[in-house]
Amino acid sequence: MSERITKEQRSNNMKAIKSQSKLENKVSKALWNRGIRFRKNAKLFGKPDISIKKYKIVIFIDSCFWHCCPLHGNKPKSNKKYWDKKLKRNMERDLEVNEYYKDNNWNILRVWEHDIKNSFVDTIDIIEKFVQESIKKHSPMNEECSNTF
Repeated sequence: MSERITKEQRSNNMKAIKSQSKLENKVSKALWNRGIRFRKNAKLFGKPDISIKKYKIVIFIDSCFWHCCPLHGNKPKSNKKYWDKKLKRNMERDLEVNEYYKDNNWNILRVWEHDIKNSFVDTIDIIEKFVQESIKKHSPMNEECSNTF
């Protein structure tokens, strides 16, 4: 079966896809309201959705489709060869990104789209706790605690 649109039209469609989803914006807004300051889509390896360079924190919000969720990931039935290759490479890239940040002593968290949709507040709590614990690990010992009289 041939394509219904031209390559140029397909290219224009792909260019129109935003790098931020409504879900990412909702998470960002909730974290910002809790006082967590960060950068969105910073130009770091793997393009994390949320990052705090000072404390070496990166957070990825993985969609069930593009990152092949074991619970909800489904592959299109048409053009199967293309999608198998594309989605397999996405999973490989996720592993490469994870290794990169682990090797460079960054704190990395991946959150599934379905976790956010199923329990938004609980997922935001988990992200907030992750950020706070990462900051504690990165920060030198509190000066008040280290001074003895």
